[in-house]
Amino acid sequence: MNHLKNTTLAVKTPACRRAACRGFTLVELLVVIAILGILIGLLLPAVQAAREAGRRMSCGNNLHQIGLALLTFHDDHQAFPQGGIEVRLLRLLNGKLRYPNGRQLAWSAYILPYLEEKGLDRQLDFTKAFDSPENAQAGARVIRAYLCPSDGYSSNLVGGLGRTDYGGIYGQRITCANNPPNGCMLYDRPIRILDIPDGTSHTMIVAEDTHTDMQWINALNIFDVSCAINSAPPIENDIVSKHPGGANTLFADGSVHYLSERLDVKVLAALVTRNGGETVGDY
Repeated sequence: MNHLKNTTLAVKTPACRRAACRGFTLVELLVVIAILGILIGLLLPAVQAAREAGRRMSCGNNLHQIGLALLTFHDDHQAFPQGGIEVRLLRLLNGKLRYPNGRQLAWSAYILPYLEEKGLDRQLDFTKAFDSPENAQAGARVIRAYLCPSDGYSSNLVGGLGRTDYGGIYGQRITCANNPPNGCMLYDRPIRILDIPDGTSHTMIVAEDTHTDMQWINALNIFDVSCAINSAPPIENDIVSKHPGGANTLFADGSVHYLSERLDVKVLAALVTRNGGETVGDY
């Protein structure tokens, strides 16, 4: 009896060890890999959407800072800054250039002290042109408040000068020729809150434009709106962002609105004019 019992145990022990050491088969391994791939495929868009939501919020915060700077500038100077001064492309009625050697300095250079950039402001020589040797070093500074984190550019310099993704609103060309210009950022003319009868809470002053090369020191960073949001061709300065479905905009009361690219163009035209007399509903 003892002999048989010992024999049976001797036979069963190797089988138990083989069962305990059994690994995955090839089919099981492929199933696990497929499940992991499906889970990653489901999670990745959610992670990307969360990251983009964070970038869009950061972009809105940039515009909020710019809005506070513009309003503080207005408090100190009784007007918003001019959209630009002495722009070289401006022509007189006889066709001659008004400022062939103009300084062409932008609104975004004049609000630097209100963006906690007083040191950079002191480095600029406002008696010289934006592209003068005297302003080359200061103009090459990259200002984070002027950059949308979703813009995707490999360099934050344009022609050796700091990029900006935010442009001033010169008016609209959707329903009229914008002559005289009907926006809040004009050349050689400061606009006051009193000059905005449509109301500061219904009038845009700055918006995203991330598909054209603009420099924060150069006065060519204002534009009139002629297309629906995110629909302008690459050669056209307009409201365009890298955010899906819309763009961040700043209104003259300092509020920031994310406007849908499906917004009716006539409503958009009303929002970018300061004195059109339109009645604007929800947007």
